[in-house]
Order: sequence, then structure tokens, then C-alpha cells
Amino acid sequence: MMEKRKLGRTGLEVTALGYGSMGIRGPRTWGVRVVSEEASEAMLHAVLDAGINFIDTAPDYGLSEERIGKAIGSRRSEYLLATKCGCAYTQHADHLEIEHVWQQDVIERNLETSLKRLQTDYVDLLQFHGGEAATLEREGLIDQLVRFRDQGLVRHIGVSSSLPNLPAMIALGVFETFQIPYSCLAPQHDELIRMAGEAGAGIIIRGGIAQGGPDAEIQRPALNDIWSQAKLEELLPPGMQKAELILRYTLSHPHCHTTIVGTCSHAHLAENLQAAAAGPLPEELQQQIAARVANCLP
Repeated sequence: MMEKRKLGRTGLEVTALGYGSMGIRGPRTWGVRVVSEEASEAMLHAVLDAGINFIDTAPDYGLSEERIGKAIGSRRSEYLLATKCGCAYTQHADHLEIEHVWQQDVIERNLETSLKRLQTDYVDLLQFHGGEAATLEREGLIDQLVRFRDQGLVRHIGVSSSLPNLPAMIALGVFETFQIPYSCLAPQHDELIRMAGEAGAGIIIRGGIAQGGPDAEIQRPALNDIWSQAKLEELLPPGMQKAELILRYTLSHPHCHTTIVGTCSHAHLAENLQAAAAGPLPEELQQQIAARVANCLP
């Protein structure tokens, strides 16, 4: 059985490995990888069958919400569902144009649309998709999410954020969760994750497998450069793949409650599950990785 961790003061029990659904966004969006309806349905069922109980999505992830509702809406009791708001999007003939707009009518429309697409009466977590603390307060949007929570339409409220906006978001003291980018190749938010976690917030890590690392199908040169400059290859234990090292490093963070990985490959899902089951990296190895990477950062 997969390890579960308490998502901060929400009290929700989430699996250490979660699922990020951006990859099932479908055609006419962005990127080079397009997943069919049948393939996305099979993947969503495989995720639940593996015991993963946390799924993250957003209104501006193309067909993602709709596909989740169609494929696994009947299995709603088996997973915790997180989506986002502040999403204004326009579907063009060949691409999806995305903008984040911080107005109450946009937030309300996002939630209404999400509930319909996801075929559910509530979401477990509604997150602002970015934004600035001052704007969210000025426009009354935080109070709006609190009203949604009081009405039972959402169970908990959070934000997906990063530098430079994250510190002010944490300082508000109102969000129950934070979704934050982090991995051994991109550790810049480490101290903010600790700050939020120590304040009792639930921490959802995105980018926790660094897109698969240097062996990824879609390459990320900036991340690969850190891997090479830090000479992390030298630290790989015998038989361990690069993606496993990266994922297990993320899962080793004391304030990582779940990390959402968005694979659409059944083979990669199996590898991620195996890595998660192997548990945290030895503390000495974590320290060696952190020290080498720190020497490569500006």
C-alpha cells in the first residue's frame, strides 16, 4: 500500500505520489505530446488502480477536467480532487490561449465549469492559479473562496505559486495548501517550502521529477546543465535510474506531503510507483546532492 501523508492542517491523507493531469489536456492546446481520449482514460484508471489518491487539474488544461469527469467520475470516492481558478482561456482552431484574470466573475465561472466538467458536487481543494497577494485581497477573491468553502462547494483553499509572489502569499496566513515547484535540480524554493510547512500548510510539489531528468523524452536543457555541472552521475547508486534519484530526493523533503507527477506512460508510472515505494534517499546522499547543486547555482 502506498505511503500516505497528512496534507498539513487540512487533515486530508494524501498519497506521497500524486497525479498531475496537464498531460491529458488533449489536442489543440500546446506542446508536442497529444494523448487520445482512450489513452487518457486508461491512464486515469491505472493511477487509481495503483492506489494514488490525489489528482490535480485546472480549467485551462484543455480537456483535462472533462476527461477526468468522464473517465473516473464514477470512482469519485477513491480520490481527492484539486483544481484551480483565475483561469481565462480561449480555444482557437489550433491552440489554447491562456490568461490569468483576477476578477470575481472569472473565479465563479471557473468553479461552476469545473464542477460540471468533473461531474462532482465539490472539489477537495480549490487553488488560485498564481496571482499576487495584494491583488487577491483587493478584489475580494480570498473572501470569495472562503464563501465557496462555507457553502460546501470546496473543502479547502490553496494557491499554486512561486517566487517572487510566494512569500507574500505565505504571509497572508489564509491558505491551507501551497503548490510549489521543487526538485534537486531546481531547489530555489526549499526555504519557502519549509516556512509554509512549519506554519502548518499542506505542501504539494510540482516539478518533483524534473520532467524526468536528463533521460527525459522532452529535454529541459537548463535542468540538464545543473545535473551535468553538479556531476550527479557520480552519486547514482548502482542500478538506480536518474529519474528515480530525482523523485526520491523530492519525496525525501520533510515538508513534501505529495508530489504530482504527470506521466502519460504506463511504464513510467510503474517506475515512479517503484521509486516512491523505495522510500527516502539516505540522508548522506541527500546532503551530497544538495551540496553539489548549491555550488552550481548563481
